[in-house]
Amino acid sequence: MTQRYFIELAYKGTNFHGWQIQPNAVSVQECLEKALSVITRETIAVTGAGRTDTGVHASYFVAHFDSGKLNLDHPDFTHKLNSFLGKDIVIFQVSKVTTEAHARFDATSRTYQYHLNLRKDPFALETSWYFFSRPDVERMNEASRILFEYTDFTSFSKLHTDVKTNNCKIYCAEWTQESANIVFTVKADRFLRNMVRALVGTILEVGIGKIDLNQFRKIIEQKDRGAAGLSVPAHGLFLTDIEYPKEIFNRRFKE
Repeated sequence: MTQRYFIELAYKGTNFHGWQIQPNAVSVQECLEKALSVITRETIAVTGAGRTDTGVHASYFVAHFDSGKLNLDHPDFTHKLNSFLGKDIVIFQVSKVTTEAHARFDATSRTYQYHLNLRKDPFALETSWYFFSRPDVERMNEASRILFEYTDFTSFSKLHTDVKTNNCKIYCAEWTQESANIVFTVKADRFLRNMVRALVGTILEVGIGKIDLNQFRKIIEQKDRGAAGLSVPAHGLFLTDIEYPKEIFNRRFKE
């Protein structure tokens, strides 16, 4: 008999080549599988809720694994797991779920945030992008509201991916500013590869007056990655939330 567990965790992506195991490169998935396998003395495979790219962070992430041990949801196990992992990964909670629960396929939404800093800040160089222009945040919010009118975001997708559809349902897209810090928050049922970074790069072109709102709308309608703006650097991007139906998983960790 095996028990399935959901892990709630966070990681700083600076020193990782993304979530997914890579040949000859350190990944979050690899570190987690190694730690779990050592502690449980089993060969543990971990499935994540998604795949973050090299340098992208997650302040909240969910993964699942199966084990023959039935008591791994105890706080002592979480403490032990944290002691095996490096400084860039933290485990918040390990929870029992049903055998059918799936960290990736059962997720109903994901939320990302992109952080810009209008001042050079040596203490935030790895977690926000220094942007030396002064964009018009209200104009960028006008552009973001246009996103709700569309579902096909091919213009913001990495080329040559293996997905069957480029359709996404966006629930939230908003820019906020506090002093020199600007944050873009976007929530959707799913995201395409590189989508958030391409969105940010293109909407920033609206913010600095390089393109207008009508041009932004046309970029979406062209369904051509070449029409959109450049992708912003990975280190300003955070995965911040993943939601599930309550009957599948009730989030236990609250910030």
